[in-house]
Amino acid sequence: MKIKPKPEGLDKPYVGKIIKTMSKVNVAIYRWTGGLLGSKWRVGSAFPWGVPVLLLTTIGRKSGQKRTAPLLFIEDANRVIVVASQGGLPKDPLWYKNLVANPECEVQIKRRKMKMRARTARPGERAELWPKLVAHYPDYASYETWTDRVIPVVILEPTAG
Repeated sequence: MKIKPKPEGLDKPYVGKIIKTMSKVNVAIYRWTGGLLGSKWRVGSAFPWGVPVLLLTTIGRKSGQKRTAPLLFIEDANRVIVVASQGGLPKDPLWYKNLVANPECEVQIKRRKMKMRARTARPGERAELWPKLVAHYPDYASYETWTDRVIPVVILEPTAG
């Protein structure tokens, strides 16, 4: 697997704003089409075939408002696994901070919506899941080298009701 060098300017303040804007557009298109459009990520190592995208809705830890982010994922039995990589940026993404504050969330995969509860994978679980995630989307391996933080792996499990 080829580790890509860190892009110039990745830590600039405008990068987060670009990601936020692109995410809002992706969420709107995904919702409008029920996932017909916007449910595949075809950038970087996902080009040209794409990897699946879900919508994760959290409750803002400060605002109390619903916040939705498009994320790459893998399914593992009845669990959904996501990665708080934020493209290798130095800080954890806001959606992850929201889940730490309130782990109740909703996941939408195409038209299917599920109530779930999030938790950060324990070190042993992360060690087991990380190679599967990198096999799914190899750019995660590069992201890991671009940041000093341990990129959280998040396990989403269904809740009753």
